[in-house]
Amino acid sequence: MNPVGYPVESMTGLVLAGGRARRMGGVDKGLVEIAGRPMVEHVLAGLEPQVKQLFINANRSLDAYARYGYRVLSDTLEGYLGPLAGALSALRAIETDYLLTVPCDSPLVAPDLAQCLYAACEERHADLAVAHDGQRQQPVFLLLKRELAADLEDYLASGERKIDRWFGRHRVAEADLSHRPESFINVNEPKEKQRVESLLLSKPPLA
Repeated sequence: MNPVGYPVESMTGLVLAGGRARRMGGVDKGLVEIAGRPMVEHVLAGLEPQVKQLFINANRSLDAYARYGYRVLSDTLEGYLGPLAGALSALRAIETDYLLTVPCDSPLVAPDLAQCLYAACEERHADLAVAHDGQRQQPVFLLLKRELAADLEDYLASGERKIDRWFGRHRVAEADLSHRPESFINVNEPKEKQRVESLLLSKPPLA
């Protein structure tokens, strides 16, 4: 067991940057600058210390994402099928036991995200763990076991897309991250960008 309280070497991190970003006018959200850096850089910096290796899920701007030096995975299923499709591509590629997913538009990654998700998963003997901010689940902040790949592929192949319906097929643990509410602020609309930028430029709220 790692001194931080969970086996870092058993986790691969995945930044989900494969969407169309319709509410942001179709721009590639991960490459939108915030506090002087593309959003994906903030997410990568927050996630890297928590995992053994990192992947980026992207369906466009592949060269731009590749410049960060991490493996870039596009969806193996066509049609922009959502975050589960990105997770599936990674589950098929990883060699670690767990996959930790975070969206590219939430730059304030909680420094104990992996630890909290892993603890919840172990405590409840669950197949996957999802973050809870104290008011609701945050369904794209996930810890998934690698063996879920086949079931997830079957689920998506059946035409299903909704995360909560897929959760219903498995033992799910909720990880309490109500002490890190800032980490779930996402920049889905231009008006949210200013709020997150001010937090990034002020004293780090997650220290």
